Amino acid sequence: MSAPALDLAHPRLRPIRLNFLRRWISLLALLAIWQLASSTGVLSSGKLASPATIFEAAWNLVAAGTLPTAIGVSLQRVVLGFLVGALAGIGLALVAGLSRIGEHAIDPPMQMLRALPLFGLIPLFILWFGIGETPKIALVALGVAFPLYLNTFAGIRGVDPKLAEVGQTLRLGKAGLITHVVLPGALPQLLVGLRQSLAIGWLALIVAEQINADSGLGYMINDAREFLRTDVIVVGLLVYSLLGLLTDWIVRVLERRALSWRRTLVG
Repeated sequence: MSAPALDLAHPRLRPIRLNFLRRWISLLALLAIWQLASSTGVLSSGKLASPATIFEAAWNLVAAGTLPTAIGVSLQRVVLGFLVGALAGIGLALVAGLSRIGEHAIDPPMQMLRALPLFGLIPLFILWFGIGETPKIALVALGVAFPLYLNTFAGIRGVDPKLAEVGQTLRLGKAGLITHVVLPGALPQLLVGLRQSLAIGWLALIVAEQINADSGLGYMINDAREFLRTDVIVVGLLVYSLLGLLTDWIVRVLERRALSWRRTLVG
């Protein structure tokens, strides 16, 4: 027996479709006003290019291979920085969260470093690591590490002690307790920290690529600034934002699947 066809006119589906369309109305209206202001001369092209010009610039950059190459370089930097920062943040949170000695040794310096202005460390990173890839990756890693550390630490300390007692009753070792009790219990907080760290990682990359870069999206934006190409600048910024939204969406999908057992206020 074949499955019944999906009825798009079903009353329960209509609100979903309407809500999806409504979310795009304001964006489309903004683009229309922007294009109208540019076409009528109210908005000078020297200040901000029109949406049509930006779309054309993006198409040309893709056709020339400039944009895909820049995206590849920036993705490589953010992935490497994220891996380093995630390992450091989660690893330190485990040490600090699982013992008082670890907390006293790790938490104070982490809190002090967290209070430092991230982008103010750029001159120091350049002195330490030079002007190559290392300071860019280090800046991203540092931005990623703190949100993951704070949220994972809070998640570990929020695990129900009774679950740990059950694990000890089942004679789970230290590794088994961490794998089967601590990390699953801290997972909701860890995923929150993951979303925050990805957002900060992209922000750190934007700043890092503005300084002594010879490739990547930041270099493309700086090069466009020299020639007053506001269309290319906006293309670069849009790509940054779209990549940030994409990575956030991936984590949200992962969160829904990993935490499908958890009931929330909205079901």
